Amino acid sequence: MSWLWTTEDMIAAIAGRSFGALPEGVTGISIDSRSIKPGEAFFAIKGDRVDGHDYANLAMANGAALIVISEARLPAMGRLTVPKIVVDDVLAALARLGVAARQRTAAKIIAVTGSVGKTTTKEMLRRTLSPSGKVHASVASFNNHWGVPLSLARMPQDTDFGVFEIGMNHPEEIRPLTKMVQPEVAIITTIAPAHLGNFKNITEIAAAKAEIFDGVVPGGHVILNRDNDQFDFLERAALAAGVEHVHSFGQHAKADVRLAEFNASEENSTLWLTIGGETMEVALGAPGRHIAENALAVLGAVMLVEADLDKAVDALADLRAEKGRGQRHKRAIGNGYFTLIDESYNANPASMRAAIALLATSLPDANVGSRAGRRVAILGDMLEMGDYAQRVHANLAGPLLAAGIEHVWLAGPETAALRDALPESVHVEYRETTEELAEFVLNSIAPGDVLMVKSSLGIGFGKIVAALLDKFPAFPDTEPHSHQGL
Repeated sequence: MSWLWTTEDMIAAIAGRSFGALPEGVTGISIDSRSIKPGEAFFAIKGDRVDGHDYANLAMANGAALIVISEARLPAMGRLTVPKIVVDDVLAALARLGVAARQRTAAKIIAVTGSVGKTTTKEMLRRTLSPSGKVHASVASFNNHWGVPLSLARMPQDTDFGVFEIGMNHPEEIRPLTKMVQPEVAIITTIAPAHLGNFKNITEIAAAKAEIFDGVVPGGHVILNRDNDQFDFLERAALAAGVEHVHSFGQHAKADVRLAEFNASEENSTLWLTIGGETMEVALGAPGRHIAENALAVLGAVMLVEADLDKAVDALADLRAEKGRGQRHKRAIGNGYFTLIDESYNANPASMRAAIALLATSLPDANVGSRAGRRVAILGDMLEMGDYAQRVHANLAGPLLAAGIEHVWLAGPETAALRDALPESVHVEYRETTEELAEFVLNSIAPGDVLMVKSSLGIGFGKIVAALLDKFPAFPDTEPHSHQGL
């Protein structure tokens, strides 16, 4: 049996004590009693909403090989027959296991942060590094105080490349996580006004992202967006943190990985870049300039960890957008179809602008009889904007007008500011709630339309996407195939 962790090594790493007849090892690490697989260890962490100790019996029923619980909860859980490792604090124990996983591997480690594009960049790295070795990367957006140590703890010892996403919405969140990850290469995709309500200004956001430099190993590298206004600030911060090698990407003439030309289409794009003194043509299987910009950082990282650059470029041709992050659906309606661009996972001012630009490149179907298809932006609130909320929502009017979007459908209290900022030439529909807008959307779309749905996750625009996919059948041979998305 190939163990992820032997029980002996796990106990030593997490400073635990055994209770019951422990197995020789475990095949995985889980914090979710519903999805745990037989043979895995269940860490009963106490989260913001639920306490894993309350679900230990379900984890046991689903095949947990052992459970990790806190000393304080042992008296109440002694009746459970599953073997146990008892620790002072379960989340702290998971963090210790993550640190041990990092220490025992010879893998080259890349960490990714930024206001926009973290998960996309992480998944691009997973794909582009895979032809060169065994890749371990965090799943979904596991980028917080439990997601990062969990992702580390799950890293096999024989990993060749480890890729970890690190997120934050307050200062001093990235620093302890990057010190766990200890990356050889750290990427900051860009700095934008995400979580602006928790900061005084965008420079404070940049400073919080710059905490990633504190974990970079001696002799390591950082890759920064040269086109971003915060580049100079971040470069100084990296050097001040002792980072020895600072690299850049973007269209800027001095960028180390420079975007020379970009051609966009609805489904994919092509870019030409200069890297390592060479010019390369790169075909991307997903559309959007923001995806191309992230690809520059990815290929820079591939080169720095000495993976195969040509194979990485080939792998980018197979990219597909993921659910909630630009995935496209063609659904049958009337005598034709409409196109749905699902951007419902999250939103901030920068990602909103990128999604609006993506909509602008999407051509409505003109072959629908007397009426031309429409480009429709279906937008909801961007959360955590604080005192800036009205301003940043109203400011979306400019990008919408520049993109030629003539139909804007809105929901949420903050988007009222955008409604009021748009001129009469734009056909605006506004509803107070997501549910009201969903009902309007379902009854108002027509053949040839292109709909782009985007809001912060908490607004629940995923319900609009789900309702559209449920009501309208797939247009033949157009639905996304099973793949590892962005």
